[in-house]
Amino acid sequence: MNQRATPHPSAPGQPVEALAGTIERVTFHSPETGFCVLKVQARGKRDLVPVIGHAPAIGAGEWITATGIWHTDRQHGLQFKADTLKVTPPTGIAGIEKYLASGHMRGIGPAMAKRIVAAFGEGTFEIIEAEPGRLTEVEGIGRKRAARIVAGWAEQKAVREIMLFLHAHGVGTARAVRIFKTYGHEAIAVMTEDPYRLAKDIRGIGFKTADAIAMKLGLTPEAPQRLRAGISFALQTATDAGHCALPVADLVTLAEDLLGVAAPLIRTALLDVLETGEVVQDIIGDKACIFLAGLHAAERAIAERLLQRANGTPPWPEIDIARALPWVAEKTGKTLSPSQEEAVRHVLGAKLAVMTGGPGVGKTSTLETILQILRAKGVRVLLAAPTGRAAKRMSEQTGLEAKTLHRLLEIDPKHGGFSRNAENPLPCDLLVIDETSMVDVPLMNALTKAVPDHAALLLVGDVDQLPSVGPGQVLADVIASGAVPVARLTEVFRQAAESRIVVNAHRINAGKMPEPAPRGAESDFHWIEIDDPEPAVATLIEVVTRRIPARFGLDPVRDVQVLTPMQRGLLGARNLNHELQAVLNPNPAVSVERFGWRFSPGDRVMESQNDYDREVFNGDLGTVSRIDDDEGAVIVDFEGRAVVYPYGELDTLVPAYATTIHKSQGSEYPAVVIPLAMQHWTMLARNLLYTGVTRGKRLVVLLGQRKAVAVAVRGGTMKPRWTKLREWLSRGPQPPDQIARA
Repeated sequence: MNQRATPHPSAPGQPVEALAGTIERVTFHSPETGFCVLKVQARGKRDLVPVIGHAPAIGAGEWITATGIWHTDRQHGLQFKADTLKVTPPTGIAGIEKYLASGHMRGIGPAMAKRIVAAFGEGTFEIIEAEPGRLTEVEGIGRKRAARIVAGWAEQKAVREIMLFLHAHGVGTARAVRIFKTYGHEAIAVMTEDPYRLAKDIRGIGFKTADAIAMKLGLTPEAPQRLRAGISFALQTATDAGHCALPVADLVTLAEDLLGVAAPLIRTALLDVLETGEVVQDIIGDKACIFLAGLHAAERAIAERLLQRANGTPPWPEIDIARALPWVAEKTGKTLSPSQEEAVRHVLGAKLAVMTGGPGVGKTSTLETILQILRAKGVRVLLAAPTGRAAKRMSEQTGLEAKTLHRLLEIDPKHGGFSRNAENPLPCDLLVIDETSMVDVPLMNALTKAVPDHAALLLVGDVDQLPSVGPGQVLADVIASGAVPVARLTEVFRQAAESRIVVNAHRINAGKMPEPAPRGAESDFHWIEIDDPEPAVATLIEVVTRRIPARFGLDPVRDVQVLTPMQRGLLGARNLNHELQAVLNPNPAVSVERFGWRFSPGDRVMESQNDYDREVFNGDLGTVSRIDDDEGAVIVDFEGRAVVYPYGELDTLVPAYATTIHKSQGSEYPAVVIPLAMQHWTMLARNLLYTGVTRGKRLVVLLGQRKAVAVAVRGGTMKPRWTKLREWLSRGPQPPDQIARA
């Protein structure tokens, strides 16, 4: 075995080794993902070696050379996990026969393979390639079967050439399979012409990977396609941070840092990109900004649709509030406050309205009253929320079915997008959306398309929370525009005021420091002051694994969620996940390591992207239920639904013992633990801390440096996002030239 000092990506510090040999058996192969389990007669090894890797097509008898690591699996023993797999046709007579008989070549079974090899021996492949007409010399092969065999051989040869090309340019086998599945036999042509297409077309390949491939292909740093791709990537980076656009100067600076070329070259390339229509220039305030074209059209379309609805009349007859409110109070036993009654009037008198307020101000009882009145009038109501947890909570609070927005709109994975739209609208007279602060521009665009023209729309949410993970700040822009009736509930009810979580959430929102409970007192809010981040990690682990379970009887995996401002650092989500996993799931019977993480049954995990095929979405929490090594897949339970992740597609799944506060939006947990330190400086903001605290249902433990808490509380909100929705709403109806196409 040749050892090299290169560490393996899924096993830091472990040396990469090389392995070569003949495939005796293909135990498993997935045509979709390329994942395969092979039995290999490796050079220098007496027994067959189990090899796990990826290949678009593979068959017994082929010769493989692989690089990877040795790994001992508790169930299957010693295995070779291949990072790269290179396959070449066999040369000996026995190998050629095994290869032909494996079912790998169309039109050939075991008996036919024996006859072909008997006729042509070691020259079989040369005959197929150079003199295919001679195949008809073999009994049972006519012209049609010969043509099928030749076509199958040509396809396998093309696959091998593409894989060799990809390997030569630094692409690992799992990604190479994705590239081949996406582009087929055009893969080499696509990569040679514009390697930056990979970043746009293939999940798991970003700009930096595509850029590294481009450099190996000989592109210069100043190549026009590199500059154009860099600008698009810089703008995409901005949208990942929540912006719908960036000022030109900011975009040029960002692209300059990314590409390492001078600003004048980037400005010239920007003019080229504007000509393609991929990006659009428009004014926000007094600044010239660059938008991704889709987001620009979506914000404009949302504004137009909301204004049309706001100027309409509700689909129900006028309601006598003075009679309706006592009727509901008698039915439910709940009496509304004056501000709640005013909110009911606002909503029932409008075709489009917003209801907002913090914890404990009675949003739920106000909504319940509105729904009781309207349902008594025969109004068809649909309820929805951005996440499964938020929808479940909405159902529990109202007694009516609530769906996630994606399920409400009926995902259409086959054609992309949603089945519900302007041509196939939702069957309702009123749509109520909860946790609207989480709804980003693309999702609001889809929603406003799908609400029928006659129906009313009620947006419910807490505008003081963080804005959506995706681009935009829809709820904040709608409220700030002044174009839509807004019912703002501010009065904290007496029962809610007994909770220190509620009291401190409102204190933080008002720019005041939270007040911890007196030492030893029973409370649902505790503040443990820390000095340094390093010892604080040990304190946090003790709080999660020992103190909370002992004092409050909560399960540390199921009930306790660590929420941190950011991914990086000692008190960031990445490090805390490694530390907590080591304590909460230390010695699993079976596990798989991929993309820098270990996955084992019992692990709490989160999906980090929208996956329409599997119907799991960014921020969805699940638990690893089992690992199927035979199929090469991790099975995750999401709210009672089993979702299968092949090993090669685990790049979007991350452990979730700790997660960012941003990713926790729309969720409530029995207990949350929030570390807050000066190392989180760039993220310290009032709405971030407020959002984190309001995620706790029964218990909040703030593990914070006093200075960091003060910076967050007094620092106001996070940096404003560059969006244009508020301006378009404020200006009133706009010319409809592009609205219908958005």
